[in-house]
Amino acid sequence: MKIILRVIVNAVAIGVTAWLLPGVRVTSDSITTYLLRGLIFGLVNALVKPIVTLLSCPLVILTLGLFVLVINGLMLLLTATFSGGLLQVAGLGTAVVAGVVMGVTNMVLEAVVGAFAEDREQGSSYL
Repeated sequence: MKIILRVIVNAVAIGVTAWLLPGVRVTSDSITTYLLRGLIFGLVNALVKPIVTLLSCPLVILTLGLFVLVINGLMLLLTATFSGGLLQVAGLGTAVVAGVVMGVTNMVLEAVVGAFAEDREQGSSYL
């Protein structure tokens, strides 16, 4: 269940980012393609990002963690490459800004989803 929620959160974050930034473009607005992009982004973050972060650890330390923003941008560019044209990012600068927007969006959405999940576990319902 958590994996499905993470894919949905990633899909919504990509949609919000594409809506806010003119350099990020989605070529299809169907729900399945958004979910596919969310799945690809989740797989890239789960499989590739830890390796890249480990290999670039000296740069992350040297820049006091700011290089992680560049790594997030690279992961978004890699997602765009693997999506087969479903997601287009203008360049690395746009990808870095988009990574920040996606990070904030993910944080907000996960907080909301987590709050609803806690309420559900406790048996209370506000809706």
